[in-house]
Amino acid sequence: MMNDKTTFKAFRVEEDNEKFVSAIKEMPFEALKEKELLIKVHYSSLNYKDALSAIGNKGVTRNYPHTPGIDAVGTIVSSNSEKFKIDNEVIVTSYDLGMNTNGGFAEYVKVPENWVVKLPKNLSMKEAMIFGTAGLTAGMSVLKLTETVKPENGNIVVSGATGGVGSLSVLILNKLGYKVTAITGKENEKQYFEDLGVEVISRKDFEDMQKRPLLKPLFSGGIDTVGGIILENIIKTVAPLGVVTCCGNVASPKLELTVFPFILRGISLIGIDSQNYPMHYREHVWNKLAKEWKVENLEENTTTITFNQLSEKLNLMLKGKLKGRTILKLL
Repeated sequence: MMNDKTTFKAFRVEEDNEKFVSAIKEMPFEALKEKELLIKVHYSSLNYKDALSAIGNKGVTRNYPHTPGIDAVGTIVSSNSEKFKIDNEVIVTSYDLGMNTNGGFAEYVKVPENWVVKLPKNLSMKEAMIFGTAGLTAGMSVLKLTETVKPENGNIVVSGATGGVGSLSVLILNKLGYKVTAITGKENEKQYFEDLGVEVISRKDFEDMQKRPLLKPLFSGGIDTVGGIILENIIKTVAPLGVVTCCGNVASPKLELTVFPFILRGISLIGIDSQNYPMHYREHVWNKLAKEWKVENLEENTTTITFNQLSEKLNLMLKGKLKGRTILKLL
């Protein structure tokens, strides 16, 4: 099972004299409790929460030492569960993984059975982590939009379009035949979107729109990943009976709106919380990501790294300098 190993490697963050330092450490295995699984991790992925946890953000992780990593995919090597067997290939994303429970930046991870989804057929472990929590969040957002807005009348605006959730939302919507408009502050990414047939609006231009309660309808729906004035202007520019999903607040958690978009145009604003989304929805979205929503050339905009590169990439993520998806290869 573990070749009689007594320890495994993990990326540990420790608090030392009110400073947080990280290093690869050897960690002991712990006994499984009832309905727990031990998973040999093949891949994890980098998310903004991981970067915050790695610098000691107590809003993400309360207690240290700690192993970040809110995503993991791998093979079960030990099971105290009737639902899962040894050698099952599984995905673990969100819940408390990598936040206040040791996460996927390790060779092994121990989790409750109810956090685990079986890896769908037609989806490799690497592809699962390219999606990761970002892909699951994008998939949940797309699912809510597709319930109301159809491709033939859908121009969907996506904010934060070069980030994890935003970029995957663009790719999924594009595959499904929607007209897509991307909001981004990275001018050097314009050609990438245009090659996909996606229109581009600069973040600054979108932020500088008129300060009116309602604006000219431009879109059938929207996926917002940043919050603040960007979300405000998406809501103001969505056509009657449109749907807007929101899942982030990096720009601001505040909204300064009237009720006019909601009562005069019937706009629906739907919050997406991938952390505690019900399991039957997770399984549904993962199966769609493996089949009809599976994006071609998924690895094209993905960087694969090792343990030794992890600190550097997390620091770049905090500075907003990572492009596309970054995944951690452990096996």
